Amino acid sequence: MHPNPTFHTASNAENAAFARDRAFGVLAVASGGAPMVSHVPFVLAEDGKTADLHLVRSNPIARALTTPLAARLAVSGPDSYVSPDWYGLQDQVPTWNYVAVHLTGTLELRPQDELPELLERQSAFFEERLAPKPVWRMDKVDPGALDKLMRMIVPCRVTITQIDGTWKLAQNKPDAARISAAGQVESYGIGGDIGALGALMRGA
Repeated sequence: MHPNPTFHTASNAENAAFARDRAFGVLAVASGGAPMVSHVPFVLAEDGKTADLHLVRSNPIARALTTPLAARLAVSGPDSYVSPDWYGLQDQVPTWNYVAVHLTGTLELRPQDELPELLERQSAFFEERLAPKPVWRMDKVDPGALDKLMRMIVPCRVTITQIDGTWKLAQNKPDAARISAAGQVESYGIGGDIGALGALMRGA
């Protein structure tokens, strides 16, 4: 996380809401050697205390889960390069604005019989956003094919002990400079979801 406290004013509830809505992140664990990482969708509980996900059984992280492991889910939001010319101020330097939330805790395997409910919950979370398309359900898959697929993945849970968020939106600049940069980000930004980032910068 960025060390400047100016970018850490979001509450735990706001950070959790952002992570819950994004529902995709980088899972990182350390088990000897270099950290192991995997890009995963997840479902964050309403109270922000647990994140449920699944891993392919052959994933190195899944293989390492003979006992629970310390873990972190890094959830990224909109981001962009920001040119110093966009502030309308002297003596500025290039930077990158972004939103990121870290969910830190302990990762463990869950009983295999929890997998069907987890997958239904995950797919429903995303499918409901596609309305008016009818919601896809697992019963559309041939039972034999579904059973084979289910044996290839394992359910996991992160029990969350800490939530941190960085909302780096030029809050350390004068309002006029921040809003000027927001407009330039929306028009010329280099990154992901620059429209959303510009809107967040305007409201910072």
